Amino acid sequence: MFVRKYLKRKIYMPYIKVFLISIVCMSILLIFIPMVITHIVPDNMRDDDKDNASYPYDKVDLPKTISVYRTESGSVDKLPFEEYIKGVVSCEMPSTFHSEALKAQAVAARTYSAAKVINSETYGNPSAHPSAPLCDSTHCQVFKTEKELRNIKGSEWMKDGYEKICDAVDDTKGKLLYYKGELVQQALFHSSSGGATENCEDVFTAAVPYLVSVESPYEDEATHQDEETSFTVSEFASLVRSAYPSTDFGNISSDNIKIISRSSGNRVDKIKVGSGALTGRQIREALGLSSANFTIDISGDTITFTSNGSGHGVGMSQYGADGMAKKGYSYKKILSHYYSGTEIY
Repeated sequence: MFVRKYLKRKIYMPYIKVFLISIVCMSILLIFIPMVITHIVPDNMRDDDKDNASYPYDKVDLPKTISVYRTESGSVDKLPFEEYIKGVVSCEMPSTFHSEALKAQAVAARTYSAAKVINSETYGNPSAHPSAPLCDSTHCQVFKTEKELRNIKGSEWMKDGYEKICDAVDDTKGKLLYYKGELVQQALFHSSSGGATENCEDVFTAAVPYLVSVESPYEDEATHQDEETSFTVSEFASLVRSAYPSTDFGNISSDNIKIISRSSGNRVDKIKVGSGALTGRQIREALGLSSANFTIDISGDTITFTSNGSGHGVGMSQYGADGMAKKGYSYKKILSHYYSGTEIY
């Protein structure tokens, strides 16, 4: 009897040991695998429905009301903050755009507005409108009241388009963009990029870490694609001389107009004009082009500019946002793409 028990124990002992070792190994894996995944997978790819706070945040308390300078009347309107955002989104983005794109626009507009209000408390209002932190024009953000929108767009649009915009604003109520724990100061946006956005320093005066060039591939439905504008050499020379009278261009001819360099976003950085040089942005403004993302073709006495995109190209491309939304991206993904390294809180 004893021998039989001993033999049984001898036979099954290795299997028992293997079983116990397996249990221990599985326990270790269950503990450490989630930790490894947490460190490997970026925050914005883990759970798109949650806000990810990687930094200690001093959350901004949004004001209940906001003052807006009305450029036509010269008066100042004071209205509820979120009502103002609805008016901005109504003017800055078509209501036909995907709801996720409208939400992205709402957060960008809200962030831009909040930064302006906060900065005005410390530095005062801009000289262009000293009586209010924001105006209703492209100098800040285009805005119209609900009554003005009804008069312009009609009651049917108010039932459909305006309600859709209101839903997008309400769904993101209070949401703002932060970079490394601080409120984003320049939530810039533009109509379309022509395929890639621009580094802030290549268009404006200084670099901004969250305003860097990124691809914007989903702009198939954007306006201002392959837009051609032609001038004679003399017309071109007259326009640039008028726009920049202090620049000595010397003799401007078809032989000395040439693109010298391009930016990261493929916009013209420098262009030779006669014996002088201008930036792509300066040419765009002098000639009234939609974008500094252009090519030139000189044939005889005619210069043809072919441009792609609309606007300065910095920050969020609105048509790009709509394209991303139609591809299934949420407003949070859209914002994190166009404002690099930012988080929503």
